[in-house]
Amino acid sequence: MLPRLAALVLLALASGLPALAQSAPPPSTSRAGDAFGEPTTLTSHPMIVKKGEGNWDNAFETLVEAFKAVKTQLDRQGIKPSGPAMTVFTTSDPTGFEFEAGYPVAAAPQTVPGDLAMRRSPDGKTLKFVHRGSYDSMTTTDEAIMNHLDEKRLDQRDLVIEEYVTDPTITADDQLIINLYVPIK
Repeated sequence: MLPRLAALVLLALASGLPALAQSAPPPSTSRAGDAFGEPTTLTSHPMIVKKGEGNWDNAFETLVEAFKAVKTQLDRQGIKPSGPAMTVFTTSDPTGFEFEAGYPVAAAPQTVPGDLAMRRSPDGKTLKFVHRGSYDSMTTTDEAIMNHLDEKRLDQRDLVIEEYVTDPTITADDQLIINLYVPIK
């Protein structure tokens, strides 16, 4: 059970790419003022999520389908999200991942459809990073994050949280803005 970033590093190493131990600046997709390793404390909120699994080859499409399913149910129940879409990657390896994707809500509804679940978003100390651009280009951001963690000698918990500043269901792939939260042990 490896966190998403560690799985990507293992995949890079297995494919013969150079080790990532050297210090790296934020990826070129970052802009001045974007968070890169900014200490942040997350507060837990109720969320309605769809649990699932996928492979890295079609990760973005898998997540978008989950967001659409959750949003459809929220609309049917007249519930408005209280924040942006989020994904919590609960396990991953170089070929695939398990996730919970959904939206925070102000309060738990009376009922949640059978294929969705009620959970609380993760809380605690994290480091915040910003990714701009396509989901497929996130490997560059992931490598920079791993370098940062390695340089600072920080260990991450076994999950990664993505918060979508831009709506992934309607935003062009190359226009995505995603906050990545890496929980620290």
